[in-house]
Amino acid sequence: MLIVHVHVKVKPDCIEAFKEVSIENARQSLKEPGIARFDLVQQNDDPTKFVLIEAYRSVEATTAHKATAHYAAWRDRMESLMAEPRFSVKYSNVFPAE
Repeated sequence: MLIVHVHVKVKPDCIEAFKEVSIENARQSLKEPGIARFDLVQQNDDPTKFVLIEAYRSVEATTAHKATAHYAAWRDRMESLMAEPRFSVKYSNVFPAE
């Protein structure tokens, strides 16, 4: 399993728009067979900071995800909402073992 944390800082006036488009992306992503989990969390002390926590069943599933229409729509919409470029950190699952 591959877990990806995508860190996003949005413009203060774009928080609700970001949530709306990201929740729709998450809902659609959960329908993909290669995605085991997809969470969206917001930082408590800075509401402009979010992390998308994506758990993929394989590395190939990440490629399949990026080929979907809902990901493309999310990616394209993010450009006008972000206060700075997003970045991701990749993790390997240790426990529970899959």
